[in-house]
Amino acid sequence: MKKFDNKFDRYPFSQLPKRPTYSWPNGAKLAVYFALNVEAFEFGRNPGPDFTSLPAAPFHRGFAYRDYGNRVGIWRILELFNRYQIPLAILTNTSVYDICPEVLVPFRERGDEFVGHGRTNSERQADMPLDQERACIQEASQKIFDHEGVRPKGWLAPYISQSVDSLDLLKEAGFRYMMDWSLDDQPVWFRTQHGPILSVPYAHDLNDSLECVSRRTPSQLFCDSLIDQFDEMLQESERRPLVMPIVLHSFIMGQPYRVRQLRRVFEHILQHRDQIWLTRPGDICTHIESLPAGTVPGAP
Repeated sequence: MKKFDNKFDRYPFSQLPKRPTYSWPNGAKLAVYFALNVEAFEFGRNPGPDFTSLPAAPFHRGFAYRDYGNRVGIWRILELFNRYQIPLAILTNTSVYDICPEVLVPFRERGDEFVGHGRTNSERQADMPLDQERACIQEASQKIFDHEGVRPKGWLAPYISQSVDSLDLLKEAGFRYMMDWSLDDQPVWFRTQHGPILSVPYAHDLNDSLECVSRRTPSQLFCDSLIDQFDEMLQESERRPLVMPIVLHSFIMGQPYRVRQLRRVFEHILQHRDQIWLTRPGDICTHIESLPAGTVPGAP
């Protein structure tokens, strides 16, 4: 009988319990990072659901709902992160630099990491021809460099949408890691035509967009799940290193009633600050790059 071929060879299959073990800095076994999506949309192009009905042109409700994040929600979230002194990864559409650059200034001043997140969430890489996608990636990288003085190490595609060429184009453009593949709770090396690129875990399932918007999970239950996820992963990390990402969108978690729930997540996690590595995805990438070859599944 002919052997099944899944037509995909970017990374090898690897059983979690069979892998080599390693530690994060200071001997921690659980790395926790917060990612804040900061996005800007083109009016008239569908930005996504708006809670009330199926979106219809010109999609003003969805546009306004998301613009709330930059006008209001992000400032509440900033206050929360400043109060608890928690580092952040800012996953920004570069259109934000043109439409409302003020929202990025305080995160630059905090020294937060800026991660490439395309030009705008009004477009998707999976819909782009090769040359257009290459331009999208290169333009986003250059714009972050122009404003922040350093090129982004990492990438999350708008709408987490990749084409068959995305991995090769990201590595070609100098990206060291990406966050588009929800295949693992540990980093994994992917093969590309230009050398390896690291996949850093990103919350696709326990994500405020999926939970609060798509599934319409009450904010209390969403935050309960974040606490349960943390407690379970902290316990499991006694046996193996893990990464727990916490993904936020300013227009979702910046609503007042959700900020109140998010605050108790922060307070719960910080009770265990001496047991975890509270970090950013770029620092996770740098640490993985320092490990001996063969420690992490994949290419090197």
